[in-house]
Amino acid sequence: MMANKMYKDIGYAKVDTSRQLRKGYLETIYCEGKEPEEILGIFKVFYSNKNNVLLTRVKHFQYEFLKKHFKDIEYNKKARTITMIQNKIEKKGEIAICTAGTSDIGVAEEAFVTAEFFGSNVKKYYDVGIAGIHRLLDKIEEIKKANIIIAIAGMEGALPSVIAGLVDIPVIAVPTSVGYGTSFRGISALMTMLNSCAEGITVVNIDNGFGAGYSANQINRKITGA
Repeated sequence: MMANKMYKDIGYAKVDTSRQLRKGYLETIYCEGKEPEEILGIFKVFYSNKNNVLLTRVKHFQYEFLKKHFKDIEYNKKARTITMIQNKIEKKGEIAICTAGTSDIGVAEEAFVTAEFFGSNVKKYYDVGIAGIHRLLDKIEEIKKANIIIAIAGMEGALPSVIAGLVDIPVIAVPTSVGYGTSFRGISALMTMLNSCAEGITVVNIDNGFGAGYSANQINRKITGA
């Protein structure tokens, strides 16, 4: 009986309705590989409980289907996210999100939506890669004001190392699958970040903007005492 109170069984999914009690934040709906009707069923559980809802890796046809049922959802095409806000979000502190290039913005937007959804203020510093390092140096004093930095890069993945060598705050590095053949769909960037000699870097998986945004938010909220 106790287990039944901790999740809702809707047949094809057991929706974790107690995650907020354990972790402070609700379950996020990961939409990759799900039929629109399946997403709708899970969505309805959270919606009926008057929860805010975050969906990630949303394809456009999935969004179009949900929009027919819920007019107030917000779709971020770049981030591939949907949000439904039923309760006001109080945002704390500051996270800086930096990308090496504009091709990394999709992953950055996923991190941005996630961090804001869970309660952090976020500032964006896009296209500040080391191929034109003056762009980064021009913004570094602003970036340093954040409680934590998310640094996102494909190709050789050097941006997080450079940033971490210039600041005294934690850096979450996100490799992206952007790059030519020997980037190996993000493996090269991942290896660079894992092997960085700059202290204070934590690395998440390739293209994992959600993981970076979630972790950065947890750290930021702890710093601000939220």
